[in-house]
Amino acid sequence: MNKSENMKIGFLIFPGFPMACLTSMIEPLRAANEIAGKTSFTWSLVSETGARVTSSAQVIFEADHALNSDLDVDALFLLSSPLAQPDDPRRAYGALRAMDRHGVILGGVSGGVFPLARAGLMQGHRCSVHWCYEAAFRAEFPEIAAMDEVIVTDGRRYTVSGAAAAFDLALHLIQDALGAEIAHEVACWFQHPLVRGEGVRQRIPLPTSDHQGLPTLVVNAVDLFAARLETPISVAEVAETLGVTPRQIERAFKKATGQNPTQFYRAMRMKAARQLVHYSKDTMAQIATSVGYTTQTPLLAHYKAAFGVTPQEDRKAINAFRVNRDVPVPSL
Repeated sequence: MNKSENMKIGFLIFPGFPMACLTSMIEPLRAANEIAGKTSFTWSLVSETGARVTSSAQVIFEADHALNSDLDVDALFLLSSPLAQPDDPRRAYGALRAMDRHGVILGGVSGGVFPLARAGLMQGHRCSVHWCYEAAFRAEFPEIAAMDEVIVTDGRRYTVSGAAAAFDLALHLIQDALGAEIAHEVACWFQHPLVRGEGVRQRIPLPTSDHQGLPTLVVNAVDLFAARLETPISVAEVAETLGVTPRQIERAFKKATGQNPTQFYRAMRMKAARQLVHYSKDTMAQIATSVGYTTQTPLLAHYKAAFGVTPQEDRKAINAFRVNRDVPVPSL
C-alpha cells in the first residue's frame, strides 16, 4: 500500500451508490488524521462529469472533480450499484485504464466491482464480490475469479464486499501509513471490535438466530450446496461426500435451521435466481439454467412461492427504479 506522506484517495460515485460504503471509508481516515495530529489522508469525490450524484438513500453529494485520466490521486475507489453504467462508457473506461497505466490503485466497494470489471480492469485479478451479487457477477464475468472473502487485494486492485469491509480496508490503509497503534485506536473510536483482513470469508445470513453455532455437518453441506447451484446435488450425494447418512443430514438441518436440507437448498437457489433477476439482463430461460432447472416452469413456481411474485413481476418492479435513472436502484 501507499507509503507517501499523504495518501490522496478519490471516490468515484455513480447514481444509486451505497452511501454507507462511502462514509465507512472516509470516517476512519478522518479519525486517523485527528489522532495522528497530521493529514496523512485526503479524499475527494469524483463523478463521471463532475455533476452532483444521488445515493441509494436519496442523499445528494456534490462532486469535487469530473473523471479524468489526470486526476491527482493515489487510489480511486468505485462505488455503485451492480448495474451502474457511465453515460459515456468509452471515455469513462478509457480514463480508468489510463489511470491504471499511471500506477493508480483501483478498487471497487460492493457493487463498484461491476463497472471496474466492465472497464476490463479486473482481467487476471481476483476480486471480492458481495454474496448478494455473486450469481449476477459470475454470469456476466465468468472468466474473473470472484471470491467470497470480505477483502481481496491483488496487485493494484483493492476490492471489498460491503460497507463493514470498507471500514476494515480503511483500517488497513491507516495501519500501513501510521502504524497498528493508531489503527487500533481508530477502531476503538468507532467500537469496531474486529479488524478483518484478507482470507476472511463473508458471513451469509442463514435462517437461524445462532449463525456461529451451526454444526460443522450443516456448514459443510451448505458449502457443497453453494458449489452446485447450476448442477444440483442430491442430499444422498452430499451425505456420501461427507461420510454420513442422509438421515443424519436431515436431522442436523431440521434442528439447526428449522428446514429440511431440500428446502434449504431450494431457498439458496431462489436467492441466486433473484440476484440474476435484479442484477442481470439474462432471460428467464438462462436464469433457470443458472440455478439448476432444465425448464422455466419449476423456476416460476418456486420463485413465486419464495417471494410472492413471479420473476417477471419482480424484475418489472425493480426496473421501475431505473427509468431514466430518475431514482437509483437499491444497492448494498
